[in-house]
Amino acid sequence: MAELIPFSTALRERSSSAHAGSEHAGFMADLMRGEGTRDDYIALVVQHWFIYEALETAADRMKADPVAATFISDKLTRLPALEADLAFLIGDDWRERIEPLPTTRRYVDRIRQVAATWAGGFVAHHYTRYLGDLSGGQFIGRIMARRFGFETNGIGFYLFADIADPQAFKEVYREQLDAAPWDAAEQARVIDEVLVAYRFNTDLFTDLAAAKSAAASA
Repeated sequence: MAELIPFSTALRERSSSAHAGSEHAGFMADLMRGEGTRDDYIALVVQHWFIYEALETAADRMKADPVAATFISDKLTRLPALEADLAFLIGDDWRERIEPLPTTRRYVDRIRQVAATWAGGFVAHHYTRYLGDLSGGQFIGRIMARRFGFETNGIGFYLFADIADPQAFKEVYREQLDAAPWDAAEQARVIDEVLVAYRFNTDLFTDLAAAKSAAASA
């Protein structure tokens, strides 16, 4: 009899190529190689604010769901850090100076849609964002700090002061995924939604590159 693969392992394996594709999208690759500008970084932070505003608003509602609530932790909350970053990077009037790109609008709409009725869909987006933040996000933060001379201001989004051991936190999160009361069909739905989330991330980098190109030629 074949050994059953833990759900968290199946999820990681099924989404690995989508994850890699998102990380190597042109806009982000340029930023990581040092070819992006401070304005490019700010543009990314702006879009993150819209995404996390939707995700963390959804989390407030999902705390009442017994399955979704397992994954929600104040230690992960990113919105206050993003707002402090934007105030530092743009100014106190940052709210009046930002707007979502088309992919971000669709991404936000999708988060709101699934989080209204489907705990598994919410967890899919929660997993995609926060475990990514605790993994590659830490590396991104260090690179941006060196590239633009930041200390903590400007990269607060990437700093998880309340999580002393990100690897241990991620392991517990994966154990919670394995313990979720989902049958095979629901697990497949959750994996499919994770792939949707990764596509949104990749498409967002395409949007950011297009917006940069349009601004340069204006």
